[in-house]
Amino acid sequence: MNLQVATLAGGCFWCLEAVFEHVRGVQSVENGYSNGHAQSPTYEQVCRGDTGHAEVVRITFDADVISFAQLLDIFFTIHDPTTLNRQGNDVGTQYRSGIYFHTPAQQAQAREALLDLERKHVYTDPIVTEVEPVRNYSAAERYHQHYFAQHPEQGYCAMVVAPKVEKFRKTFREFYIG
Repeated sequence: MNLQVATLAGGCFWCLEAVFEHVRGVQSVENGYSNGHAQSPTYEQVCRGDTGHAEVVRITFDADVISFAQLLDIFFTIHDPTTLNRQGNDVGTQYRSGIYFHTPAQQAQAREALLDLERKHVYTDPIVTEVEPVRNYSAAERYHQHYFAQHPEQGYCAMVVAPKVEKFRKTFREFYIG
């Protein structure tokens, strides 16, 4: 296996986690907080905006099965990279769009993906996804891990998370594992 790590922010981490847990080649997904100024913040601190962290998923994947660029294709399909500090009704800096790279190659691929989206005019509004090195990452509390899988009928999960999983399933059939 060619295991690599990607850290992505695209709104509520439950949404991203629920999708990436169903991607062929993904070995694990961990919800967490990244790119703020505090060490080991709590969910409450992040939600208040006290730490500058984004809600993220840390994805461990087999690059021989799915590439970082393909993960980014999925990422840009399941969230709106044009809304600053928000996804739908979720508002705050913790809900920003970000690619937090682990290697110079990931940085280059992230920048290329953004340029490609702009060249193709995929979005009518400007893309606001930040591309920065990963820093100050910490795992979210245990109760946030595998949230959708454990609470599919919970209101937010049923109304917000489930449609993103379904969109992924329909759009990326070759990578979907049930």
